Amino acid sequence: MTERTLVLIKPEGMKRALSGEIIRRFEQTGLKIVAIKMLTATTDQVAKHYTDDPKWLEEVGSKSIKSYAERGIKVKESAMDIGKRIRKGLMDALTSGPIIALVLEGNEAIPVVRKILGSTAPAKADPSTIRGMYSTDSYSLADERGRPIRSIVHASDSPEVAKKEIDVWFKKGEIHEYKRCDEDLIY
Repeated sequence: MTERTLVLIKPEGMKRALSGEIIRRFEQTGLKIVAIKMLTATTDQVAKHYTDDPKWLEEVGSKSIKSYAERGIKVKESAMDIGKRIRKGLMDALTSGPIIALVLEGNEAIPVVRKILGSTAPAKADPSTIRGMYSTDSYSLADERGRPIRSIVHASDSPEVAKKEIDVWFKKGEIHEYKRCDEDLIY
């Protein structure tokens, strides 16, 4: 099934000059770039990307509380408060420098991209993935330093999220239709 997904090469990926390697991996897999731009994200864009949705904030906070408990750390903050703190950290990180925003298209693009990227905890990512190859960051180190995890790249996790996120970063006329010369071989 052909689908589209959003990928953001985050400021830490840009500052480490990994954008070419990241894009190469997607294209070599057979994914098609249908939109691309380099920009410095505004607070408004990032606020729309990381929405102030109570359900999302609670979910993110609950995952963090569970992670803390697994490491024997007791927290006094509520899941909602932790979710808000994480959202602010993510927003600050994404606006800290230039990013590259891409819309990729291909057969099962969302799971394919997420497989290429690897675990959002780079220290646990398979070494053949982008995160596994270029980062050893972990949630415990990020917590210790009071910052979000440096996962290098963001990718949508579902078709619904991809649609919403693509609309945040791209206008309709910025997404292109074309055929790669090797599409008949890939699909």
